[in-house]
Amino acid sequence: MLLRAYQTGKNIIRSIATSLLIGVIVGVIDAVFGRGLLAISDFRTEHFTYLIPFLPIAGLLIVWMYHHFSEISTKGMTLVLEMGQGKRKEIPMLLAPLVLVGTWITHLFGGSAGREGVAVQIGAVVSSQIEQRFHLCGDKKRMLITGMAAGFGGLFQTPLAAAFFAIEVITAGKMEYGSLLNSLVAAYTASYTSHFLGLAKFAVPIQSALNMSQPCVLGPVILFGVIFGLTGRFFAVSLKYAKEKMSRFFRNPYARIGLVSIPLAIILTLLYQGRYSGLGTNLIAAAFEGQTIFAYDWLLKILLTILTLSIGFQGGEVTPLFSIGASLGVIVGEVFGLTPEVCAALGYAAVFGSATNTLIAPVLIGLEVFGTDNAVVLVLVCTVAYLVNGNRSIYTAQQLEC
Repeated sequence: MLLRAYQTGKNIIRSIATSLLIGVIVGVIDAVFGRGLLAISDFRTEHFTYLIPFLPIAGLLIVWMYHHFSEISTKGMTLVLEMGQGKRKEIPMLLAPLVLVGTWITHLFGGSAGREGVAVQIGAVVSSQIEQRFHLCGDKKRMLITGMAAGFGGLFQTPLAAAFFAIEVITAGKMEYGSLLNSLVAAYTASYTSHFLGLAKFAVPIQSALNMSQPCVLGPVILFGVIFGLTGRFFAVSLKYAKEKMSRFFRNPYARIGLVSIPLAIILTLLYQGRYSGLGTNLIAAAFEGQTIFAYDWLLKILLTILTLSIGFQGGEVTPLFSIGASLGVIVGEVFGLTPEVCAALGYAAVFGSATNTLIAPVLIGLEVFGTDNAVVLVLVCTVAYLVNGNRSIYTAQQLEC
């Protein structure tokens, strides 16, 4: 009995120590990646006219890198989820540097894409490589989830949301609670590490709150959940459809990205000189700082992000989803005469939750970024959005619990 208790305690301590190590390593990489991406974005904004014509060449370079070094790594998050589901024994180590450099190139030359997929993939690669080489924990799936949490937490510095995102995204409707402690340790460690290294956290403490006791508020709030849920669903379904159609029509990846990125570059230039390029943080800032948000901002960001990702450019979907939700939230808030910044915060979280087919993570990210004054409204909107989504997800490899 005592020997068993000793062994259990020893395994727990070793597992936590491994999570700390993963958190530090991934936090450092996230800081380098995140700060580099912000610098690249600023540089692109200043020199957009000179950089955007080279978008097709940048696309060809990305395809060449993957084809030359690790073609299977083009599957990205699919590899991570398949390993978590036991369908794959390992993730290529080259996935991490390829997706990092590929995303930097995409953003430098004006593609519309995100960054979270990069961080999650990097975290997964780091944790799986550590476990594969040193066997510090003895549980590959737990370490994979731990790395995913560290990647998300280190980049966005929302460790609670990161931990729950990692344990609920692999299989919809099933929470990997056995990995929660490790995920929390790694996510908080990565978050503190990246912050210490100068990566700033995005946060907008919102003081005003919607009064749910008023019938004129409850009805619109439920409708918001439906609207945000359908938006996330539309994004997920359209992204999958676009990727399939592009792959069938352009079987050669060089032709796909080289030819389609020409009209993409022209469209991005004509539409306000790159307003819809990059992460979409400009739209997020506009939504919460009272700047101009056009009624079509959210839709154009959806379409251009889908086009960018479906032809082979690298980057995630989450930050564009945040910008889509925030800009749409401002519009629907103005229609119903409700506080625009509160509605933007609800859209920010709920569209992300719908598109990723997760529930706990979007609620927590809303609380960590915007504060707790609208906690009840946030839970309600995210729940309705999750139900309306109907188990669609931007992660096509995500499983459904039987």
